[in-house]
Formats: sequence, C-alpha cells, structure tokens
Amino acid sequence: MKIRINKAGCVGHARCAAVAPEVYELDDDGFIAVEEIDVPPELEALARRGARACPERIITVEE
Repeated sequence: MKIRINKAGCVGHARCAAVAPEVYELDDDGFIAVEEIDVPPELEALARRGARACPERIITVEE
C-alpha cells in the first residue's frame, strides 16, 4: 500500500500523526513532512485511519 499526500494542502492540524504517528511524520512546524509513504502491511489499518482523520482530505490511499 502507498500513501500520497498533497503537501501544499496541509494546514497543520496534525490529525493524521495524532492517529498514526508510526506512519505520518511531521516537520518541525507541524506539517506533513513527505509526499509519499510506502506503508508496511502491519501499519495499513493505521495509515487508513490517519488518512480519514485529515479534515482537508489531502491524503490518498493507493492499494
């Protein structure tokens, strides 16, 4: 599974990282740090929950 993130749309709510800190890394300012994440199978459920937690819907899950 892969996560794609539209970093330009991130406003720093950090809900993704609050739900799944093992998956979503934030920069020093509290914004998402990367545009793409290869998710290991054991973290897929957490990654999906983190994506759903984003109020801006900038996180896309690709199976």
